[in-house]
Amino acid sequence: MTEAYILDAVRTPRGRGRASGGLHEVPSARLAGGLLAALRDRHGLDTSQLNDVILGCVEPVQEQAADIAKSAVFAAGYDQAVPGIQINRFCGSGLEACNFASALVKSGQAELVIGGGVESMSRVPMFTSGGPWITDPQLTIPNRIVPQGISADLISTLYGYSRQDADAYAVESQRRAAQAWREGYFDRSVVPVRDLNGLVILARDEHVRGDTTMDTLAKLEPSFTAQGEKMGFDALALHRYPQLGGIEHIHHAGNSSGIVDGASAVLIGTKEAAAAQGLKPRARVRAFGTVSTEPTIMLTGPAPAAQAALKRAGMNARDVDLFECNEAFASVVLRFMEVLDVPHDRVNVNGGAIAMGHPLGATGGMLLGTLLDELERRNLSTGVVTMCVGGGMGSVMVIERV
Repeated sequence: MTEAYILDAVRTPRGRGRASGGLHEVPSARLAGGLLAALRDRHGLDTSQLNDVILGCVEPVQEQAADIAKSAVFAAGYDQAVPGIQINRFCGSGLEACNFASALVKSGQAELVIGGGVESMSRVPMFTSGGPWITDPQLTIPNRIVPQGISADLISTLYGYSRQDADAYAVESQRRAAQAWREGYFDRSVVPVRDLNGLVILARDEHVRGDTTMDTLAKLEPSFTAQGEKMGFDALALHRYPQLGGIEHIHHAGNSSGIVDGASAVLIGTKEAAAAQGLKPRARVRAFGTVSTEPTIMLTGPAPAAQAALKRAGMNARDVDLFECNEAFASVVLRFMEVLDVPHDRVNVNGGAIAMGHPLGATGGMLLGTLLDELERRNLSTGVVTMCVGGGMGSVMVIERV
């Protein structure tokens, strides 16, 4: 089977996902298209040689509808030979786009593909598209499907993570992200977003709050108490977990992922295609995949996904130098670290979505770039990106530097 290599990975900064956010003025197609253009320009890519552009997007409606990937290809001014396809596996969409790109290359059906994603959460808010698995009681009630915030609190209650545990994790995520920006760790991958006149709109992540402390987080009220207690979702979850006397609500805006806008792009190809473009591979794709787990608790997929992919690669967690586990909620990563028995100093070492935000369909591609840059900076070899995904799923990719 042909080897698939990561040739480069870039992302936009993350803008706050509200009307006052730095990227709100940029339509989704132009946000992704600008990043694709920057990827082309930094390497002088002959885009006529690209076999596909695969972009994840979780809300493919309104301006993100009608195949946002092909719209981004048009916006980037790529060769007319370049197709594009949008995929949706909820929060794992950007990583799955890179997995699908890798599968095309490894199977010999493509030589050069871009994976990644885009999400403008300020322009197309979360849940805009609806969907039966969250709106149809004939699906939600038999499967005990609850909002993800309830699932995050269910994890913390079931496995004994306290509000203090979650807040301490969040404070460290903010500290690490602020330090990474201060030390220039993201400089290689982050491409400033510019307007039509070439002026910089946003060059840094807006959501980072490096001055966050346990005291400031202690002032925040739990976000999901009303959903759980007044709307009946706690009772629905407890039908699945009757051993619990109740659900303790510990998650809030400060220890959950931030709502932001952003895009990512990861160039994946064969060694021969890289040479033809004057590029050197940065990492080899060792394994990737998706699993599905119990849908009420929903957010525990990162660990079994990582275990499955590592097994396919003939590896285990001890063989991995660094992990990126998406910080959808603090309890997600706390559970991941406990199941795989990996210390925090190998996980999300430059902070994560609690500090920088989670632009849904774009995040997976962003995490790949963050991981690869840090492996290179530390002169380490192997890394894993893994993410919780709606409906109980988990997505993963294992990479190795070359």
